[in-house]
Amino acid sequence: MSGAGQRPLGPRGRWTLAGIGAGIVALLAVANVHLVTVSLSSDPGCVAHRTEPGDADAGTLRAARSDC
Repeated sequence: MSGAGQRPLGPRGRWTLAGIGAGIVALLAVANVHLVTVSLSSDPGCVAHRTEPGDADAGTLRAARSDC
């Protein structure tokens, strides 16, 4: 039953599947380029945070090393 009722893909079907595959790959490439571009162009700057271990409530986190 490994071929009963199934038609082989013709040239048009192969081109259609190749086009869909290429479109998916292109979409993923464009999305990744966009993410890299945004990550390189963004600069969050300084954010107010605790600088000493005893500055706020117990259990809150602080920056390991401040750039500001």
